Amino acid sequence: MQLVGEWLTLVDYDLTVHPWLAESWVSNHDATVWTFKIRGGVKFNDGTPMTVDDIVYTFKQQADPKIGVNAASIFGGVLTPDGVHKVGDHYVRFALESPVAAWPNLGVSQQNGNVCIVPRGYDWAKFNRELPGTGHFKMVSYSDQLGGKFVRNPHYWGSPAKPAAIVLSYFSDEQAETAALSGGDIDVDDSFSVANSPQLLGGGYNVVSKAASNNNMTSMRCDAGAFRDKLVRQALALTLDRPGIVRAIFKGHAQVGNDSPFAPVYPSTNRDVPQRHQNLSEARKLLAAAGVSRGFKAQMAVVDSLSAPEVAQIYKESAARIGIDLELSVMAASEYYGSATFGQSPWLDTTVSMAYFGRDTVPSTLLDATLMTYDPKTGRGAWNSAHFSNQRCDELAVKLVGTVDLAVQRRLAGQIETLLLDQTPVTVPYFANSLTAMGKGTLGVFPVPGGLFYWNMTKE
Repeated sequence: MQLVGEWLTLVDYDLTVHPWLAESWVSNHDATVWTFKIRGGVKFNDGTPMTVDDIVYTFKQQADPKIGVNAASIFGGVLTPDGVHKVGDHYVRFALESPVAAWPNLGVSQQNGNVCIVPRGYDWAKFNRELPGTGHFKMVSYSDQLGGKFVRNPHYWGSPAKPAAIVLSYFSDEQAETAALSGGDIDVDDSFSVANSPQLLGGGYNVVSKAASNNNMTSMRCDAGAFRDKLVRQALALTLDRPGIVRAIFKGHAQVGNDSPFAPVYPSTNRDVPQRHQNLSEARKLLAAAGVSRGFKAQMAVVDSLSAPEVAQIYKESAARIGIDLELSVMAASEYYGSATFGQSPWLDTTVSMAYFGRDTVPSTLLDATLMTYDPKTGRGAWNSAHFSNQRCDELAVKLVGTVDLAVQRRLAGQIETLLLDQTPVTVPYFANSLTAMGKGTLGVFPVPGGLFYWNMTKE
């Protein structure tokens, strides 16, 4: 999508928001109404002019939970189709159901991948066959399984892409992709892990390492078995040696986490909240207090992505030290996520599950989607694999999302972080850097939260 598509704004790895298809924007005093001035002279890659009507259509569609698109997980309880308005020929206005201070970041940037702009009336079922957009490239051929070829868009509104063409290749696993880079078959390995591809850090490659919010959040079903008791959830969390994981799995290319979505890269993260440390003796006491001093067995589903299987093995070994037997089931992404709905997804249904969440530029997405009480009407809590329901957490999350003042954000974040340490529906032991490797003669690839941009790429 980032080859062919564009969004209203662009967020870089410094978390700065830049104009893109929107030239500027302004909000009312409480961040419930946002108005964007839309760039003129933009064309889709078939030469058709882009208008405000196309933008309104895109957002009305993506905000409609009846259609079932992925953006509903972000827009749930915030934006409905009725909240998207055309204002003349040059402006679009979003009237939100609740305030969102980071709307130019969270709602309309490439971070919300599904809202790349498509033509008015476009049939989404055709998207992967046609890949329409206003971006630097247009599709020549494409396959969901293999990848495709993309050429410079002759209708692009700004500076043309430097590469005449980009060939996108999909690989069955990380090792195959790393081998392709090592053999010179590809120029860029878009994302690799230290655990599986440590050789890429040893020289001979241009490696970009950016502190990020990438994490393998592990949830424990708060409504099932022994994990109903928060003491048991706390006990499992206390078995983890977080600095040890950062050293062993990531060779320092990560930051220690504190069992919440608040990564060190976020300005709103409250760094005064005490850090959780490994404490096996306390963990055993908590199990005894919960009445399961002899331990128990539990199923743990893990997505086979990047470092997740290696980290899951550490979870298994750590939990075993206090008598918890985690029976691991590592699955391909298609099997693991299933239909991504409750009752039809190992991710959302298994007692313990580990999923990969990457490159979010604000904590709001994970707070809303993974930790708020599930509401099928709004879509909030659609990724709540812990089945966690806490009214106080819901209230604090809504306040945080709508707060403009950074000092107040940090105060609210501290309350949420403290609450999550107490309830422990999830563990987040680290936030991994985003790692991209390029062949020695390749330059200009621009990593952003959510992916890469190739339009300034050059090759010796």
